[in-house]
Amino acid sequence: MTTTEPAPDVTEIRHLIGGEWKSASDGATFESRDPHDGSLLATVPRGTADDGDAAITAARSAFDDGPWPRMSPKERAKILHAVADAVDEHRTELALIETRDGGKSINQSLHAEIPRVAHNLRFFADYVSMAANEAYPDGDLLSYVLYPPAGVVSAISPWNAPLMLATWKIAPALAFGNTAVLKPAPQTPMTAHRFAELALAAGLPEGVLNVVHGFGGEAVAGPLTADPRVDRITFTGSSATGVKILQSAAVNHTPVSAEMGGKSANIVFADADLDVAVPMSIRAIFGGNGQVCLSGSRLLVQNSIMDEFLERFADEADKLTVGDPKDASNFLGPLIEQRHLEKVHGYVELAQEEGGKILTGGARLTDAARAKGFYYPPTVITGLTNDSRTAREEIFGPVETVLGFEDEDEALRIANDSPYGLAGMLFTQNLDRAHRMAARWKAGTVWINTFFERDLRLPFGGEGSSGLGREGGQYSRDFFTEPRAVTIRLRS
Repeated sequence: MTTTEPAPDVTEIRHLIGGEWKSASDGATFESRDPHDGSLLATVPRGTADDGDAAITAARSAFDDGPWPRMSPKERAKILHAVADAVDEHRTELALIETRDGGKSINQSLHAEIPRVAHNLRFFADYVSMAANEAYPDGDLLSYVLYPPAGVVSAISPWNAPLMLATWKIAPALAFGNTAVLKPAPQTPMTAHRFAELALAAGLPEGVLNVVHGFGGEAVAGPLTADPRVDRITFTGSSATGVKILQSAAVNHTPVSAEMGGKSANIVFADADLDVAVPMSIRAIFGGNGQVCLSGSRLLVQNSIMDEFLERFADEADKLTVGDPKDASNFLGPLIEQRHLEKVHGYVELAQEEGGKILTGGARLTDAARAKGFYYPPTVITGLTNDSRTAREEIFGPVETVLGFEDEDEALRIANDSPYGLAGMLFTQNLDRAHRMAARWKAGTVWINTFFERDLRLPFGGEGSSGLGREGGQYSRDFFTEPRAVTIRLRS
């Protein structure tokens, strides 16, 4: 796949509400543009409070009166597998849309994220029937647990992995019998729209999945987080937005699962295999253009190998190609938008004010091939302390801060000295150390000698400013259902 492919026709996106495609109630729209060159990709309805209300009404009706919650898990699974089949069939199309809308490398879209979309659907479609249920016989009493669906789910997804994270929410919500209203990020609305088209064509009943577009701080978001007819809210995005959603949901005691920001530590010990640690650390910060909440954006290297590691790491960062994300030879594409690029560069400038030294990168790429896009190179900064703002605050871009440490206790102290607690990475050949540190690490996920490998049965989420709650496997069942205890006295 190369940059020679023609630009797509401009798409006219609509809300999906109750099985019908609708404009915003007041007719307002906004534009979705390609961060590579600024070309117009789609016009999108700028949702209103009336649109949000209508979507919730449709989802509520589909739950209260429609067939979906009353189907058996196997019947729902059959439809969800058909949707997954459609995703597989249209994988290249969806990947190209995702890459053009968000600037993600076509390699990542085509070979990782869109396949994971289908896997999300298939995993949860099957998990419902395979999950163990509890039964507690006690003499002439028999107690057991039911897991009926919670009801209407508001799913608010981010722009950095749009369809993968949308289906991480939608798949379990629907598999357990709920209906849903999805609000994609305004920066990346296109794959949500195309996915909804495919889902309807695959047989998903009307009103089970509704999609409304718009901006989080505007009217459309109000009903999705404050309407008492919403039974669950699942959110991925910034910590600041997450706090607002939690405050809004608290009025109706609506349960929220929120996966928010991160400033994850990536710890490399002197005994690490650097042939593994260096490329994995490169991937952990620069993959996805650095716009990944799980990024290892605080790189902690044992002082005794600092010089060797930095030389290899900076050299590998320098070699990464940055350009049109539709060209499979490029590792990094553009950042999502101008405002975000300015934020990222602002942190690089702040780092220098805080005493940091830039080893590579550090300035926007403005040559002819990249002048129209929001391109920023892999940037490596040393000379900071963990007290600096650059090392503590989430940058969400291809910027790595490198800190030194002497021993295990100091490494853990630095890693845990953060308001965030989403993930951690550890490179060592000492498995005793790995187990000790994993047990003491304030992080929802700890990867040892690897990065970004997921078993969907595992809990996923973070501590502190990184979020609230867990999803995945039984943890998704606990969240998207309303567990009910039943006790029967048996006749003797």
